[in-house]
Amino acid sequence: MSTMQIRGVPESVSRTLKGRAAAAGMSLSEYLLAEVTKIAERPSLAELTDRLERRPVRALPAVADVLRHERRDDA
Repeated sequence: MSTMQIRGVPESVSRTLKGRAAAAGMSLSEYLLAEVTKIAERPSLAELTDRLERRPVRALPAVADVLRHERRDDA
């Protein structure tokens, strides 16, 4: 397991995070690990864009063709 350290955290940010950790019944380390894990599990915008670009595109029929087909079936 790895260790991380964040320097220069403003006091107001530190107080807020400590309060949230306490409200969740967690230590600050536990709370931050849970939050960082959530961030790491979400794809970045670049990863999401890359995934979407590699996805095959299915062409949808033109609306006019669908309407023509439906009108023929109704007749």
